[in-house]
Amino acid sequence: MGRGRVQLKRIENKINRQVTFSKRSTGLLKKAHEISVLCDAQVALIVFSNKGKLFEYATDSCMEQILERYERYSYAERQLVEPDFESQGNWTFEYSRLKAKVEVLQRNHRHYLGEDLDSLTLREIQSLEQQLDTAHKQIRQRKNQLMHESITELQKKEKAIQEQNNLLAKKIKEKEKAAAQPEVQNWEQQNHDLDLLPQPLPCLNIGGTQQDEFLQARRNQLDLTLEPFYSCHLGCFAA
Repeated sequence: MGRGRVQLKRIENKINRQVTFSKRSTGLLKKAHEISVLCDAQVALIVFSNKGKLFEYATDSCMEQILERYERYSYAERQLVEPDFESQGNWTFEYSRLKAKVEVLQRNHRHYLGEDLDSLTLREIQSLEQQLDTAHKQIRQRKNQLMHESITELQKKEKAIQEQNNLLAKKIKEKEKAAAQPEVQNWEQQNHDLDLLPQPLPCLNIGGTQQDEFLQARRNQLDLTLEPFYSCHLGCFAA
């Protein structure tokens, strides 16, 4: 005996309604995943419960990309049907599109900060963790690249400064050498002039005792020579 068709209407019993929602939403998310894997299709599923809790599924956790693709497609379809972009309907659609995009970005931003994670499933948390790891690797790689470029630039500056210092030191040595050259020439000229002056005769160096004896003998000779001379003259004065 076949099973009768269940009439689709709102379940009045609150408990039964919650149980049915839990079962059907789980089955719906599972079916979305299956069609995505089996048919290689991009699937995006968004479900809000009557309490406002979000349930979502997206192929490879690319909800933003799928929504943007949907918005571009829907916008192109509307352009074909309603060429007049200035119409009130298009402005309303554009506002709704931007508002939904802002809400998605804000929600993702909170997730990246580690907030509002209660509504995420294990698969979504794993995908979020993978995205953060990838972003962290890219940030670290960019930081290392900037540090390497900075070190290379500093090494180039250091080399340029060292070459400049060597050039300045060489110029200073050349100036000191040029300034000292006239003084060396004057010193050599003075030494040459001193060499041309007559040299003094060597003197006899007699020891202390022998010199005294020589001087005493010389005085005795002078006294003997002058004594007759003084006697003769003194006699004349006496006569």
